[in-house]
Amino acid sequence: MRDIMDRVHVAAAFAPKAAVTDNTAQVSSVADLKGYGSCMLAYILGTNADTDMTYTLLIEDSDDNSSFAAVDDAYLNGTEVLGSADFGDDGEPRKIGYTGIKRYVRATITPANNTGNVFIGGVWVLGHPNRQPTANPPI
Repeated sequence: MRDIMDRVHVAAAFAPKAAVTDNTAQVSSVADLKGYGSCMLAYILGTNADTDMTYTLLIEDSDDNSSFAAVDDAYLNGTEVLGSADFGDDGEPRKIGYTGIKRYVRATITPANNTGNVFIGGVWVLGHPNRQPTANPPI
């Protein structure tokens, strides 16, 4: 069966907002994995006018939604390096999966050398739900 909609839940990670114009780290909303067996971050950067900007991605997890720590690479599908971007990656999506056992996950995208305007948008994709179909709209 080709149905994916009823088998995943999406939640805002980086909701659309004003452009990032400096090197301020952008922290995602927290993904709550209760009731789900898998998690992936999918995000995209808009066009950046800066010619030497880079972004680094960090994935963190937590048992209590307050004490976050960097996730060991062994618990990621893909790497944070592959999930990072630079000025030449305008409009290119990135993804990274989380396979750890903690309930809460968040991402931080940190720019360097950014003097232009760049927009970030992204979602958490939660899969392998305990109950199907998943809610629509996914509130």
